[in-house]
Amino acid sequence: MKNPAIRFIVTFLFLFLLFYYFNLAFIGLASPGNYYSSFLAGHFNYIQWLRSLLLSCSALILKAFGFDVIYNHIDLLVAGKGTIRLAYDCLGLGVMSFFTAFVIAYPKKLRSKLWFLISGLLGIQFLNIIRFVLLALFWSKKTNRIVDHHTIFNIIIYILIMICLYFWVKREPGVKNQESR
Repeated sequence: MKNPAIRFIVTFLFLFLLFYYFNLAFIGLASPGNYYSSFLAGHFNYIQWLRSLLLSCSALILKAFGFDVIYNHIDLLVAGKGTIRLAYDCLGLGVMSFFTAFVIAYPKKLRSKLWFLISGLLGIQFLNIIRFVLLALFWSKKTNRIVDHHTIFNIIIYILIMICLYFWVKREPGVKNQESR
């Protein structure tokens, strides 16, 4: 393809769909059911590793603020506050697939892509951990039936990603700020 804009769009869409559906397929293979693979679930279950990391980081933050916390591979309970169950759709896999596909597809130098990709994925999960901490402390299914925290988080995170992508795309590689000299 000669047109760089079309090349970017095609590459972005291909990578996004690849990453997104790979994650869904892996969830299907690592979850007991029709196409379950005990080998993948036991040795390469990056989904469960991410879930455990997010729950343990959330618990660590809550404990640092003096809360009594119990958690396992899927649930986090804060004594006297609330409980969250970390479902697959809470992991941010779609958001990470979108972000990763965009950064890889965009025509920038590899070094810039790597730094931005790593910091962006860490930022997305940091915000996710903050969300879990807040949900464990303040969320109640009984009182908050109208508000969908998934939708609110997705709107906020996509707005933040768009702002970050805008500034990353606009930043010229290798150009130093003239005012800092």
